Amino acid sequence: MASVLVVEDDQFVRSALIRHLTEASHTVRSVGTALEALREVAHFRFDVVVLDLGLPDLDGAEALKMLRGITDVPVIIATARDDETEIVRLLNDGADDYLVKPFSVEHLSARMTAVLRRARAAGAEPPPTLIQVGGLSIDPLRRQAELDGVRLDLTRREFDLLAFLAGRPGVVVPRKELLAEVWQQSYGDDQTIDVHLSWLRRKLGETAARPRYLHTLRGVGVKLEPPRAESGR
Repeated sequence: MASVLVVEDDQFVRSALIRHLTEASHTVRSVGTALEALREVAHFRFDVVVLDLGLPDLDGAEALKMLRGITDVPVIIATARDDETEIVRLLNDGADDYLVKPFSVEHLSARMTAVLRRARAAGAEPPPTLIQVGGLSIDPLRRQAELDGVRLDLTRREFDLLAFLAGRPGVVVPRKELLAEVWQQSYGDDQTIDVHLSWLRRKLGETAARPRYLHTLRGVGVKLEPPRAESGR
Protein backbone atom coordinates (compact mmCIF):
# COMPACT_ATOMS: atom_id res chain seq x y z
CA MET A 1 0.00 0.00 0.00
CA ALA A 2 1.22 3.54 0.75
CA SER A 3 3.99 5.00 2.87
CA VAL A 4 2.34 7.73 4.95
CA LEU A 5 3.74 10.50 7.16
CA VAL A 6 1.22 11.73 9.74
CA VAL A 7 2.01 15.20 11.10
CA GLU A 8 -0.29 15.69 14.08
CA ASP A 9 0.39 17.02 17.58
CA ASP A 10 -2.82 15.75 19.21
CA GLN A 11 -1.74 12.42 20.64
CA PHE A 12 -5.26 10.95 20.63
CA VAL A 13 -5.90 11.84 16.97
CA ARG A 14 -2.39 10.80 16.03
CA SER A 15 -2.70 7.37 17.67
CA ALA A 16 -6.08 6.76 16.03
CA LEU A 17 -4.75 7.65 12.59
CA ILE A 18 -1.68 5.45 13.02
CA ARG A 19 -3.77 2.51 14.19
CA HIS A 20 -6.37 2.69 11.42
CA LEU A 21 -3.89 3.40 8.61
CA THR A 22 -1.70 0.53 9.78
CA GLU A 23 -4.73 -1.76 9.87
CA ALA A 24 -5.37 -0.72 6.26
CA SER A 25 -1.87 -2.08 5.40
CA HIS A 26 -0.20 1.33 5.04
CA THR A 27 3.31 1.96 6.38
CA VAL A 28 3.05 4.86 8.81
CA ARG A 29 5.54 7.20 10.44
CA SER A 30 4.37 10.07 12.61
CA VAL A 31 5.68 13.30 14.11
CA GLY A 32 4.16 16.08 16.19
CA THR A 33 5.93 19.20 14.88
CA ALA A 34 6.61 20.90 11.57
CA LEU A 35 10.40 20.76 11.95
CA GLU A 36 10.26 17.02 12.58
CA ALA A 37 8.12 16.65 9.45
CA LEU A 38 10.71 18.51 7.37
CA ARG A 39 13.45 16.25 8.69
CA GLU A 40 11.38 13.16 7.89
CA VAL A 41 10.70 14.07 4.25
CA ALA A 42 14.35 15.02 3.83
CA HIS A 43 15.49 11.54 4.92
CA PHE A 44 12.66 9.18 3.92
CA ARG A 45 10.49 8.67 0.86
CA PHE A 46 6.74 8.98 1.45
CA ASP A 47 3.79 8.48 -0.88
CA VAL A 48 1.60 10.98 0.96
CA VAL A 49 1.76 13.38 3.92
CA VAL A 50 -1.24 14.06 6.18
CA LEU A 51 -0.55 17.51 7.63
CA ASP A 52 -2.34 19.11 10.58
CA LEU A 53 -2.41 22.92 10.57
CA GLY A 54 -2.40 23.53 14.33
CA LEU A 55 1.18 22.52 15.07
CA PRO A 56 3.00 23.78 18.19
CA ASP A 57 6.17 25.08 16.53
CA LEU A 58 5.00 26.37 13.16
CA ASP A 59 1.64 26.91 11.54
CA GLY A 60 0.84 24.13 9.08
CA ALA A 61 0.35 26.64 6.26
CA GLU A 62 3.97 27.76 6.64
CA ALA A 63 5.06 24.13 6.99
CA LEU A 64 3.32 23.37 3.68
CA LYS A 65 5.31 26.08 1.90
CA MET A 66 8.55 24.72 3.35
CA LEU A 67 7.62 21.15 2.36
CA ARG A 68 6.94 22.31 -1.19
CA GLY A 69 10.43 23.76 -1.29
CA ILE A 70 12.02 20.33 -0.88
CA THR A 71 9.50 17.75 -2.15
CA ASP A 72 6.55 17.17 -4.49
CA VAL A 73 5.05 14.45 -2.26
CA PRO A 74 1.22 14.72 -2.20
CA VAL A 75 -0.01 16.58 0.89
CA ILE A 76 -3.48 16.22 2.41
CA ILE A 77 -4.32 18.98 4.87
CA ALA A 78 -6.16 17.91 8.03
CA THR A 79 -7.71 20.99 9.60
CA ALA A 80 -10.42 22.20 11.95
CA ARG A 81 -10.55 25.44 9.93
CA ASP A 82 -13.38 25.53 7.40
CA ASP A 83 -12.88 29.05 6.01
CA GLU A 84 -13.13 28.72 2.22
CA THR A 85 -10.67 31.55 1.56
CA GLU A 86 -8.00 29.82 3.62
CA ILE A 87 -8.72 26.45 2.02
CA VAL A 88 -8.33 27.98 -1.45
CA ARG A 89 -5.05 29.59 -0.35
CA LEU A 90 -3.73 26.27 0.93
CA LEU A 91 -4.62 24.51 -2.32
CA ASN A 92 -2.92 27.31 -4.25
CA ASP A 93 0.17 26.95 -2.03
CA GLY A 94 0.57 23.31 -3.02
CA ALA A 95 -1.82 21.18 -0.97
CA ASP A 96 -3.30 18.32 -2.99
CA ASP A 97 -6.46 17.93 -0.91
CA TYR A 98 -7.91 18.83 2.47
CA LEU A 99 -10.20 17.38 5.13
CA VAL A 100 -12.06 19.36 7.77
CA LYS A 101 -12.01 17.81 11.25
CA PRO A 102 -13.67 15.75 12.52
CA PHE A 103 -13.45 13.19 9.71
CA SER A 104 -13.60 9.42 9.55
CA VAL A 105 -10.59 7.28 8.73
CA GLU A 106 -12.63 5.84 5.85
CA HIS A 107 -13.00 9.36 4.44
CA LEU A 108 -9.25 9.95 4.78
CA SER A 109 -8.50 6.61 3.09
CA ALA A 110 -10.75 7.52 0.15
CA ARG A 111 -9.04 10.90 -0.26
CA MET A 112 -5.61 9.23 -0.04
CA THR A 113 -6.58 6.74 -2.73
CA ALA A 114 -7.70 9.55 -5.06
CA VAL A 115 -4.56 11.63 -4.46
CA LEU A 116 -2.26 8.64 -4.97
CA ARG A 117 -4.13 7.64 -8.14
CA ARG A 118 -3.56 11.12 -9.60
CA ALA A 119 0.11 11.09 -8.57
CA ARG A 120 0.74 7.65 -10.07
CA ALA A 121 -1.08 8.53 -13.27
CA ALA A 122 1.09 11.63 -13.64
CA GLY A 123 4.20 9.53 -13.01
CA ALA A 124 3.16 7.04 -15.69
CA GLU A 125 2.91 9.69 -18.38
CA PRO A 126 5.76 9.89 -20.94
CA PRO A 127 8.26 12.70 -20.41
CA PRO A 128 6.64 15.92 -21.67
CA THR A 129 8.22 17.65 -24.64
CA LEU A 130 9.14 21.29 -25.03
CA ILE A 131 6.13 23.53 -25.70
CA GLN A 132 6.63 26.46 -28.07
CA VAL A 133 3.94 29.11 -28.59
CA GLY A 134 5.18 32.25 -30.32
CA GLY A 135 8.02 33.62 -28.20
CA LEU A 136 7.02 31.41 -25.27
CA SER A 137 9.14 28.35 -24.61
CA ILE A 138 7.99 25.99 -21.85
CA ASP A 139 9.91 22.97 -20.57
CA PRO A 140 7.49 20.87 -18.43
CA LEU A 141 10.18 18.42 -17.39
CA ARG A 142 12.51 21.08 -15.98
CA ARG A 143 9.53 23.29 -15.03
CA GLN A 144 11.07 26.31 -16.70
CA ALA A 145 9.56 28.90 -19.02
CA GLU A 146 11.11 31.62 -21.17
CA LEU A 147 9.65 34.55 -23.06
CA ASP A 148 11.74 35.73 -26.01
CA GLY A 149 14.75 33.99 -24.46
CA VAL A 150 14.31 35.55 -21.01
CA ARG A 151 13.62 33.21 -18.08
CA LEU A 152 10.27 33.78 -16.38
CA ASP A 153 10.15 33.73 -12.59
CA LEU A 154 6.93 31.79 -12.01
CA THR A 155 5.37 30.28 -8.91
CA ARG A 156 4.43 26.59 -8.96
CA ARG A 157 0.77 27.33 -9.72
CA GLU A 158 1.56 30.01 -12.30
CA PHE A 159 3.75 27.54 -14.17
CA ASP A 160 1.08 24.83 -14.03
CA LEU A 161 -1.54 27.22 -15.40
CA LEU A 162 0.73 28.54 -18.16
CA ALA A 163 1.87 25.05 -19.22
CA PHE A 164 -1.70 23.71 -19.27
CA LEU A 165 -2.96 26.54 -21.49
CA ALA A 166 0.14 26.49 -23.71
CA GLY A 167 -0.38 22.78 -24.30
CA ARG A 168 -3.72 23.69 -25.93
CA PRO A 169 -2.85 26.78 -28.02
CA GLY A 170 -5.86 28.56 -29.45
CA VAL A 171 -8.31 26.38 -27.50
CA VAL A 172 -10.75 28.10 -25.14
CA VAL A 173 -10.49 26.22 -21.82
CA PRO A 174 -13.53 26.52 -19.51
CA ARG A 175 -12.84 27.72 -15.98
CA LYS A 176 -14.25 24.49 -14.51
CA GLU A 177 -11.66 22.54 -16.49
CA LEU A 178 -8.88 24.80 -15.21
CA LEU A 179 -10.02 24.23 -11.63
CA ALA A 180 -10.16 20.46 -12.18
CA GLU A 181 -6.87 20.06 -14.06
CA VAL A 182 -4.64 22.78 -12.60
CA TRP A 183 -6.02 23.14 -9.08
CA GLN A 184 -7.34 19.55 -8.78
CA GLN A 185 -10.65 20.93 -7.49
CA SER A 186 -14.19 20.16 -8.56
CA TYR A 187 -15.31 23.60 -7.38
CA GLY A 188 -13.80 26.89 -6.38
CA ASP A 189 -13.84 30.65 -6.65
CA ASP A 190 -13.29 32.19 -10.11
CA GLN A 191 -11.31 34.90 -8.35
CA THR A 192 -8.54 32.35 -7.77
CA ILE A 193 -8.13 31.92 -11.53
CA ASP A 194 -8.42 35.67 -12.16
CA VAL A 195 -5.67 36.44 -9.64
CA HIS A 196 -3.26 33.93 -11.18
CA LEU A 197 -4.08 35.14 -14.70
CA SER A 198 -3.36 38.70 -13.57
CA TRP A 199 0.02 37.66 -12.16
CA LEU A 200 0.84 35.73 -15.33
CA ARG A 201 -0.10 38.66 -17.57
CA ARG A 202 2.17 40.95 -15.58
CA LYS A 203 5.10 38.57 -16.06
CA LEU A 204 4.29 38.18 -19.77
CA GLY A 205 4.30 41.96 -20.17
CA GLU A 206 0.62 42.32 -21.00
CA THR A 207 -2.67 43.37 -19.43
CA ALA A 208 -6.28 42.20 -19.62
CA ALA A 209 -7.10 45.32 -21.64
CA ARG A 210 -4.20 44.71 -24.04
CA PRO A 211 -3.60 40.95 -24.13
CA ARG A 212 -0.88 39.32 -26.20
CA TYR A 213 -0.91 35.65 -25.20
CA LEU A 214 -3.68 35.27 -22.62
CA HIS A 215 -7.24 35.97 -23.74
CA THR A 216 -10.30 35.78 -21.49
CA LEU A 217 -13.67 35.15 -23.09
CA ARG A 218 -16.20 36.38 -20.57
CA GLY A 219 -18.55 33.64 -19.46
CA VAL A 220 -16.72 31.03 -21.57
CA GLY A 221 -13.12 30.51 -20.52
CA VAL A 222 -9.46 31.33 -21.22
CA LYS A 223 -7.17 30.65 -24.16
CA LEU A 224 -3.50 31.12 -24.89
CA GLU A 225 -2.30 31.81 -28.42
CA PRO A 226 0.63 33.58 -30.11
CA PRO A 227 0.47 37.34 -30.57
CA ARG A 228 -1.22 38.18 -33.86
CA ALA A 229 1.97 39.30 -35.59
CA GLU A 230 3.64 35.98 -34.71
CA SER A 231 0.66 33.84 -35.70
CA GLY A 232 0.67 35.18 -39.19
CA ARG A 233 -2.82 36.65 -39.02
